[in-house]
Amino acid sequence: MKKSKIKYKLWLEKDGEIIIGLGRDKLLREIQKTGSIKRASENLGISYKKALEYIKAMEKRTGKKLVETKRGGKERGGSKLTPEAEKLLEKFEHIKKEFDNLIKQLEE
Repeated sequence: MKKSKIKYKLWLEKDGEIIIGLGRDKLLREIQKTGSIKRASENLGISYKKALEYIKAMEKRTGKKLVETKRGGKERGGSKLTPEAEKLLEKFEHIKKEFDNLIKQLEE
């Protein structure tokens, strides 16, 4: 018989609404990497509109600005994460690592 694997989905929510999960975590990390919401959404295979909706929802639920955007033109536009977004990613990553460690222990 094949050994079974433990799988899970993880997200943080407030008042029953998702703040961040694995997909939104990937989106923020891709924005951090590319400096662009548009490029990040393309790399993840989601629409730009959907990416903006996720960001807006996360900001509304945390009550904090998570992504700063700068319009294009001479100065060239771009996006970057705020310190609040970086703290949220750190918190989520810590929780995910704890789950991963627990799963390793349970599967041994």
